[in-house]
Formats: sequence, C-alpha cells, structure tokens
Amino acid sequence: MKKVRWGILSTANIARTQFIPAIFRAENAEVTAIASRGSKVHAIAQEFNIPKAYESYEALLNDPEIDAVYIPLPNHLHKEWVIKAARKGKHILCEKPVSLNAEEAVEMDKITLECNVKFMEAFMYQFHPQHDRVREIILSGEIGEVKLFKSSHSFYLENREDDIRMVKEMGGGSLYDVGCYSIHAVRYILNTEPIEVHAIGNIDPISNVDLSAYVHMKLENGVTALMDCSFDMTERNEYEVVGTKGTIKVPYAFRPDRNGGVGIVIVERNGVTREEKIHGDIYRLEVEHFSRAILEDLKVKYSGESSIKNMRVIDACYESIRTGKSIRINQ
Repeated sequence: MKKVRWGILSTANIARTQFIPAIFRAENAEVTAIASRGSKVHAIAQEFNIPKAYESYEALLNDPEIDAVYIPLPNHLHKEWVIKAARKGKHILCEKPVSLNAEEAVEMDKITLECNVKFMEAFMYQFHPQHDRVREIILSGEIGEVKLFKSSHSFYLENREDDIRMVKEMGGGSLYDVGCYSIHAVRYILNTEPIEVHAIGNIDPISNVDLSAYVHMKLENGVTALMDCSFDMTERNEYEVVGTKGTIKVPYAFRPDRNGGVGIVIVERNGVTREEKIHGDIYRLEVEHFSRAILEDLKVKYSGESSIKNMRVIDACYESIRTGKSIRINQ
C-alpha cells in the first residue's frame, strides 16, 4: 500500500505521545522526518526510529520526500508555518486552534487553496465513531426535538509559570485550549452554527489569560447551547444533548483515549437508561483520514471554511468577555 510520508514540525509533547505513535499504527502513513530548533531533535528521531532529523523547520519543508506535515507548534506560530508549508507544496494538519482569530484563518485557508494542498485543523475527537452514533440517535427521534446542548471541558493546570498556555501573546487561555472543542462539538453534532454568544471569563490578573470561560450560545436552528471550559477545575470532557423526550450523555466526548479508546453514549428516556460502548482510536483514525484524502484526492472531513467559522465563535466569545455584551456572529 502506498503511504503518505509525514514530517513533524516540532518535538512537542502531543507529537511524541500521541501523533507519532498514531502514524505507526496507521496503515497508509509513515514518519519520514522530524524538525526542531536545536540538536535535541536527533535524540527524539533516534527514539522513534525516524529516518531524518532537521535542526530547522525550513530544512524539513525543503525536503522533497515529505508529502504532509503535522504542526503542533504554539498557537501564535500556526499561521506562519501553515503558510510556509503550503508554499512548499506540503499538505498540512495543524493543531487546534488553527489560529489566533478568524482573520488569520481566512488568510491560511486562502493560501492553502491557492497552493492546492490539503489543509485541516486537528480536532481528533471528531473521528471517534461515538459521535456518529449520537447523530444517528438524534435523527431517529428517540430523544424528541433537541432543545439544549451542554458541554464541559476542563482540567487543573499545574506548574502554570512554565506553561505556554498561560502566555497571552502565544495564544494562551482556556477558550483556545479546550473551549474550542465544545464550540466545535455544538456545530458538528447539531449541524448548525451559533448566531449569538454571551461569555463570562475568569481572567488571571498576572497573565491576563482566561482561566475559565462560561458561554451561552443562540444557534441558528433555535437550540440553546451552554458550555464551560477551564484550567481551574477537575478533568471533564463531556457533552449532553437534551430533547423533549430524553437525553444523550457522552462522558468521554473529547478524550475517549483516557478511557482506553472506549466512548460511552448514555441514552435516557422515560426513566429508562441505555448505555452503549463504542471503541475508536481517534489519533490513528485522524491520520488515516487525512492520508487517504491525500492519496485519493478526497475532501477532508473538516474544511478550512469550517475552521474559520469556529474561530469566529471564539473571537465573539473573547469580545463578549471584554465588553460584557452579547455578540452577534456573522457567518
């Protein structure tokens, strides 16, 4: 089988612990090179048996044997390196959030289209089959008409003084880091778009990043969505769909890998509860999907246009936190 040759831009923790191992599990992908600024990249390459190690991102992008790159760099560097990779003809999977704002995302999408390369934001959770099951249950009418979507994503951030997620200029903050998942889930699960948001943030007085955010959304289909995200709470990654006849709860919505890859869908109707367990390897599925899109020239599951829409909601949340007002979203 022909395989996509991947280059990894950075030795970031998520690349080492999640993405590179997933490529090894994938059927249609292989790791060809890794790059980092400095000599430590050689030890990482040796650890993972990666054939090539580069001490600069530019050198990796100049390698003609690289088909696609994975970019897990800090948020403020996403735009720069997505554009540079596109202009070198590389297909790009970029970690979330794709950018710092919708304006950046628009430019990134435009240039990747002009360069005729595949471009996708790495919301790995969406590849778990539990979410397709949730959509099936909603469409079946089992829980009636959907009235409310609730989502929570949080963890307690340790060692904050040394963490880039606490640096505002680098795209720090809970909305960027974990809130983006819940915003994506509202749009993806309900197949709709937010049209108005009102957000409240708990802002760190030193770093000025949002430690927590609480968001009320009005959706174009008439449903209400509530979400919270935080660096200041215990670990949660869940959503609930509330209908006129029942509910669907997904307790491992964004990180089913924390439960051995097993997603759980809990349906309650008329006092009767049903639990379905569904397995999925989210990072492998993500790698295989993007690689297949390259090999067979298919559309990716999550387009640059959709990333722009997600960033417009995040922009509106931050504007609401700053102004204390509800913000309309023009999608």
